Amino acid sequence: MNRARPSLALAASVVALGLAGALGGAGLAGMAGAQGKPESILPPGFDDPAPSPTPSARPAPAPSAAPPPIARPAPGDAGPGAAPLGPPPPLPSITRDELARLPSMDALESMSTEELDQLLGLKPKFDIPPGARRAMTRVGVLGTGEGGLPPLALAKQSPALVRAALAGNKGPLVSRWGHILLRRALASRLAAPEGMDPAEFAALRVGLLNRIGEFAVARAVVQDVDAANWSPALTDQGLKAYLGAGDITGACPAVRLQGSAREDGEWQMWQAICNAYAGETALAASQLDRALYRGVAPRIDVLLARRFAGAAGRGQRAVAIEWDGVEDLNPWRFGLATALGEPVPEALLDGALAARGGAYYARAGALLPMLPASDRAPFAARAAREGILSAQALVDLYSEIYADQATNSDVATRAATVREAYLAADPSDRIAAMQRLWEAGEAIGGGDGYAARVLTAYAAARIPADAAHADAAGGLIAAMLTAGLDRDALAWRGVVEEGSLGWALVALAAPRGGNVGQGAVDAFRDDDASAGKRKSAFLVAGLAGLGRLSSGDAAELAQKAGFDLARQTRWTRAMSRAAEVGNPALVALLAGLGMQGSRWEQMTPLHLYHITAALSRVGMEAEARMIAAEAVARG
Repeated sequence: MNRARPSLALAASVVALGLAGALGGAGLAGMAGAQGKPESILPPGFDDPAPSPTPSARPAPAPSAAPPPIARPAPGDAGPGAAPLGPPPPLPSITRDELARLPSMDALESMSTEELDQLLGLKPKFDIPPGARRAMTRVGVLGTGEGGLPPLALAKQSPALVRAALAGNKGPLVSRWGHILLRRALASRLAAPEGMDPAEFAALRVGLLNRIGEFAVARAVVQDVDAANWSPALTDQGLKAYLGAGDITGACPAVRLQGSAREDGEWQMWQAICNAYAGETALAASQLDRALYRGVAPRIDVLLARRFAGAAGRGQRAVAIEWDGVEDLNPWRFGLATALGEPVPEALLDGALAARGGAYYARAGALLPMLPASDRAPFAARAAREGILSAQALVDLYSEIYADQATNSDVATRAATVREAYLAADPSDRIAAMQRLWEAGEAIGGGDGYAARVLTAYAAARIPADAAHADAAGGLIAAMLTAGLDRDALAWRGVVEEGSLGWALVALAAPRGGNVGQGAVDAFRDDDASAGKRKSAFLVAGLAGLGRLSSGDAAELAQKAGFDLARQTRWTRAMSRAAEVGNPALVALLAGLGMQGSRWEQMTPLHLYHITAALSRVGMEAEARMIAAEAVARG
């Protein structure tokens, strides 16, 4: 709710009152002594005494009791209109240092309502009534009934270990299912480890969510903390989350509450935008004018902020966005330009996507509804490959593209192929359409083309498990498992040939899979055409971690694949200990730490073995099965 802004004269008067306190109260006492008798403001005649009644012929009856005595002022008491006998108590004194810190008139003029309230002592720390404030004993958005992890899972853990697992993960993760697992852990309603500030714990989690591109989830976690409890680190990560999610004004409660907590250019522009949307458009305009004049931020950044702030009120000046001379893109420019519907020059965006750190724009753009569906498709496909978007969300996006008759591009052609993969009458035609998408996979989301498998997950599940389609079984099962459709994949168990890719995926993904013999694994290894037979190594690691190989077979097959299951590192010891005490949250965080990277070549079979083994021991066998199957499909 907007409040009327205190006038500058009032603010200056209060500051002047502080100066008067330094001089003492003698002058004020003299002024009080010189004051005259109060004058009546009633019209003439209203304060005249009432006329005496006309005497009656009969005498008035005598009163039955004596009237109460008239109260008279005690000796020394001042009567109405009299001057006080002594000076009032002196005002508080003020030191020279405090005088030096008093703002100038120019500074007062540039202050927002919240900053003036803070200066005058009118602004409380909390802007939420006590009954509505939320405790920070548990922070997150996923309760245990919604798939969240146990709330006290990290409460007794070492703060140093939890801090290392969160801060040491720079993201992204090689595994789509590993990403989904980590997101679930970070979004859960968790208590901070004993000895760790809850605000720090929240900031570490939000920071990791930002690094893996989960800006919407990061914003949701930030919103679970009252703005008055935001630490500087949580504020920094919270602003990144709001910017990545395209919700510029969503951060305004914290920005206005913190006032002048920061002095960097981005903060000043954010303050001006929030002031504009709080009804203080003139102040916002003057703040941005000064920012442009003083060069607190690059010109293009201030112009975008002026355009955004100008949309908050009437009579604002038109702002022309000039990209000439802009050589690079940053999150502020991308976020505000997208929110404004201002097209980013294609060459500038392509250069940013190709540069190091360019994945940020794809991850952020995947969920921005302001972008047209056809522009969002490449971003969304990459997000689906990494685990940010679900298979259903990606299909919905391509359905929207197909329904837009004005779209005429390669994306529209692929949308028609997607429709054929789902709706063609003959299963063979559907399989052929899927295979065309798989072959063009690198154009759909980049990387290893795994996004095309995600896009066709539900189409693959609609293909009947028939020996006539056995040749395509490996690709179909790999596509199903991107969406976790393990029961549909299990229908192919009697169709796939032992030692084939389809057999390996079913052996890993089956909910109640039995032991696998060494001969079947050797048959798979003989037909493995992957570089360095990595698929075979991942198959052995996955089966061993899930407990589907005997200990002797596991050791012998691992030796053939070139790794030692008994090798220990600091990370493997921490993972084994977390699984031993049955802590799913810590296992999930450590698993994410061990799956960092952008390519499966960066993942080792030893890491996969320990991840699948630990997840299975703490009750997360479903996630372990999906990660193991994904490793073989993408290895």
